[in-house]
Parts: sequence; C-alpha cells; structure tokens
Amino acid sequence: MEKVVDFIRKQFKEPEQFIPLHAPVFVGNEKKYLNECIDSTFVSSVGKFVDRFEADIKAITGAKSAVATTNGTAALHIALHALDVSTHDIVITQPLTFVATCNAIKYTGATPLFVDVDLETMGMSSSSLRTFFEEHCELRTGRCIHKRTGEIVKACVPMHTFGFPCDIKLIVEICEEWNVAVVEDAAESLGSWVGKQHTGTFGKLGVFSFNGNKIVTAGGGGCVVTDDIELGKKIKHLTTTAKQPHPWAYRHEELGFNYRMPNINAALICAQLECLPQFLEKKRTLATAYKMFFEKQEIIFKWEQEGTTANFWLNTLLLKDEHQKTAFLEATNKNGVMTRPIWDLMTTLPMYQDSLDVPIPNAEYLASRIVNIPSSVII
Repeated sequence: MEKVVDFIRKQFKEPEQFIPLHAPVFVGNEKKYLNECIDSTFVSSVGKFVDRFEADIKAITGAKSAVATTNGTAALHIALHALDVSTHDIVITQPLTFVATCNAIKYTGATPLFVDVDLETMGMSSSSLRTFFEEHCELRTGRCIHKRTGEIVKACVPMHTFGFPCDIKLIVEICEEWNVAVVEDAAESLGSWVGKQHTGTFGKLGVFSFNGNKIVTAGGGGCVVTDDIELGKKIKHLTTTAKQPHPWAYRHEELGFNYRMPNINAALICAQLECLPQFLEKKRTLATAYKMFFEKQEIIFKWEQEGTTANFWLNTLLLKDEHQKTAFLEATNKNGVMTRPIWDLMTTLPMYQDSLDVPIPNAEYLASRIVNIPSSVII
C-alpha cells in the first residue's frame, strides 16, 4: 500500500499534507464576477449571472431549456413534481446511488423501487430494468401499472455514477415502450457524453449538481435541462414560488417552491464553467496516469465504455473483496490520503429497505469492492 500512497502524493505534488478526495479549484474569473455581483447589489435570485448560467448550460449540453436551482436535490425534486409524480406513484431508480436521489423521489410522496446496476458502468442495468417491467408491470390504458400494488410507475431515474455514462439510450428506449418518463440524474456527469450527445439530454428531463465537490461548483447549485420548452417554462415558474408576473402584486395560483439559485452563486458557477474544458483535460490526464499505475498493481481502475466519454469526476477502483477494500481505506486514510467507499446501498437504509422487486447482485458486488481515490483538478 505504500506504493499507492507514494504514487498519489507524487501526482498531487504533496509529500506530507492531507490530500482531499475532490477539492474545488478557483483559477479563473471567480473573484471578478463575485465582485461584480456584489457591486450590482443583485445577490439574490434575480440578476444577469443567473441568466448567463442558464444560457451557458444550454450551450454546453445542447439542451433547449435550462433552469437554475438551489442544488441538485431540488432540481430532481422539481423535475419529478413537474411530471406530476405524487403519492401512490412508483419511481424506478438504482440502489447504488447517493441518498439524495431517493430522497427527492420520496419528497413527491412516490415510492422508489430499485433495479440492479451494470458491473461495467455502475449505472442502471437496462436488462434488470426490462426484467422488472416484464415480470412486475402491465400496460393498462396506456399507463404502466405495478401488478402487485396497482400503483402507476410514473418515472425512471437512472444515475450516471461518478460521471460514467450508463446505458442511457437503451434505458430510454425500454421506458418509452412502457410509457414511463425518464429523468436523468446527471448530477455527477457534467462533461460526460454518449457519442456526441451530452448526458442529461436523453430523457424527458435531466438534472445536474454544482455542489462544492463537483468538477465545477456554485458553492451549491443545480439545474434542470430539457428539450421541452413549455415544460422548462413550467419548471422555471414552479421554482420561483409559482408567482405570476405583476409589477407589484404577489399572486400565486399553485403550489410553488423557493428553489431559485442566488445570483451570487451563479456568478461563481459562470466563472467555473469557463474553466470546464481545462478541468476536464486535467482530470483525464490524472485518470490516465492512475490507469497505467494500477494496472501494474493488478488493481482494476474503472474506465469509460466504448462510445462514451466520462468526465472522471471521481476516480474509482474495483478491489478484490471486502477485506482488501477495508485494508486499502485504512492504509490510505491513515497516511493522509483521503479515500472512501461507495455509498451504502439504498436498500440497506431503513426508509428504503422494503423497495425491491428484483435481485441486485451487481450492486451488492460493487458495494463491497469499490473505493474512490483523490480526484481533484491538478493545475
């Protein structure tokens, strides 16, 4: 393990100090734009940087509509709410994900149900998804009905784990057969592509996160993207407390949410987005170095699948077993190199442990073996 620690320290040019998992990097116009925002006095939810951020995201992803939000969880919640997901509905997702994915589903009152993941992508398995539909669902008057509960399967939320694109094309194709809307959890995959199409733009809606540990950050922040212009307008309205336009009156005709991204956060993310191409290049350089090193150590370093481009948000190792994983985590963290295991499976959490209809052997296998290693942009 000493070789691993020494190699990581060499990449980060840090012989002694603590090396975090993924720290933000500010090397562009962050201070300039923040000062502009402060001088303008528009530091809350109205201002030019919010508008610019939404335009920038459309340009980067190719989506026709983008709506800024306070964070990625809020983005996913409002996306599902805008599709009328509610109590007594079912939303399919994966058990190998950050808890915010499932929490956002639960906020709507819907029940999350889990299908397995692929060993290669660590994202939703299209074959497990198809099995779920064929064994547990039926179409009635154009709606996908869960045969055991009689509830409507309203949406499917696949996640691009650590920035590695899942089999999203086939997932969308299967869901279209069953009349189930796809909302992509692309929180971790800004800068990831399937062919020439950006993640987050395959489903009805896609969501991104700009938390402090992402490739680019607004301090917090998120957004919803879609090619449905009218749906985008609806989401923008709902995130601004559903307030009707009026010179002075406060009129709200439906339930809305205060999910607006403040202009001061938008100023920060606009500067960060200018650096995104540079950051992606630096992260690929680090990932390539890791790949070459760990292959010599006979440790599997997770790589992008053919036909996809990963952003390598978090560099990922697949170890031999639980014992090796624990030993790796103990040795690296003891020596000031931050590593972490993958999230606890959602099916092991008390609020979601009864939400399973199909086996999840791949998710269980990965959960016992995956670790993430330092992945910050090195300038």
